[in-house]
Amino acid sequence: MSDFETLTEDAARAYELDQRHVFHSWVAQEGRTPMVVTKAEGSYVWDENGAKLLDFTSQLVFTNLGHQHPRIVRAIQEQAAVLATVAPGYVNGTRSEAARLIASHTPEGLDRIFFTNGGAEANEHAIRMARLHTGRPKVLSRYRSYHGGTQLTVNVTGDWRRWANDQATQGVVHFFGPYSYRSAFSSTGAEEECRRALEHLEQVIELEGPATIAAIILESVPGTAGIMVPPPGYLRGVRELCDRYGIVYIADEVMAGFGRTGRWFATEHGPIVPDLLTFAKGVNSGYVPLGGVAISDPIYRTFAGRVYPGGLTYSGHPLACAAAVATIGAMEDDRVVEHAAALGKEVFGPGLARLAERHAWIGEARGVGAFWAVELVADPVTREPLDAGAIGRIVKACRTDGLLPMVNANRLHLVPPLTTTTTEVTTALEILDRALGSVAGS
Repeated sequence: MSDFETLTEDAARAYELDQRHVFHSWVAQEGRTPMVVTKAEGSYVWDENGAKLLDFTSQLVFTNLGHQHPRIVRAIQEQAAVLATVAPGYVNGTRSEAARLIASHTPEGLDRIFFTNGGAEANEHAIRMARLHTGRPKVLSRYRSYHGGTQLTVNVTGDWRRWANDQATQGVVHFFGPYSYRSAFSSTGAEEECRRALEHLEQVIELEGPATIAAIILESVPGTAGIMVPPPGYLRGVRELCDRYGIVYIADEVMAGFGRTGRWFATEHGPIVPDLLTFAKGVNSGYVPLGGVAISDPIYRTFAGRVYPGGLTYSGHPLACAAAVATIGAMEDDRVVEHAAALGKEVFGPGLARLAERHAWIGEARGVGAFWAVELVADPVTREPLDAGAIGRIVKACRTDGLLPMVNANRLHLVPPLTTTTTEVTTALEILDRALGSVAGS
């Protein structure tokens, strides 16, 4: 057994040292009782007690090809033996190949790739590019969104994580996006929700002053905020508003991209072509940190003869890019994107619809591809969110039965690896069915 196998499998030592030395994000530091992961393979992780759990979190929705995928692991090992690291100013073949492969799947015309270490930096640099390209200061983003944890991107974020960091100095203006289940526009259907959301956005643009707005940044399908698939026509409507007012359209595909929605990028559901597209997570299944910005030609031309004032020490790191080359190759060869689309249409959609008929606590089940949320309510008429205690008991029942779901507010997110089998998804839905029934019955 290697040293790293020993370190990974010794759950008691890992937990004790974590409590003593590791500072965690988005939580109060004391009183935590986090799960220890001692092993992972495919669609499964094992906890400190040796329990095998279907991983329907994909960790933070990034293990798109599952855990310990042999092709990705082998690529990292082989790259480390050849060229483990190199500064971003030098050319290296693996980075060049990763850029080529990414550009082969981005929307038409987004052929230049700026590499970052993750999604927050990708959004940070996309906004910087848009401001320098337009000479304008403001950026618009929707409420119920998440764009990152840097000082700028956490302010661009449209949920509670912004509040403690918000000093109103980042030039950010928020607007309401479409969310039919909890409509801000009192809409009665998807078509009306789309129309009213676009009218609202145009009014915000006009009242803020179009000449002051550099960019609109929009998650093509909002992820952490609730997986609200936009109604037909909404993305096209935003694209038209950006064109009308000379605003840069930034598509945040950090979570939705690389097959998560059953398309290579969720903008294809529009279909629309943004000016800038940000990515991370699924680009290499999160095996080594990597993100980036895909850049349209007009914005590239802004910096063709002008220095771009930004860079990162590990931009396009060879190990991360090797993982990306292997990931994209496996996705192409194994038709992973098509499989994710089929999971949504044939398994998740019908299966969750049946659960919604059986359980009054399911207010709405929504999603696409391998990207689903179950919104839990105490009352289906008032849509009052189910209390945290009941949700905690549901999650505990799921874990006891072998399922690890993702929890956010009153929602369970079901976001497994895109390689998860039909049988595994069916098993997960059966576990959720039993958990809802047992907790509601008690």
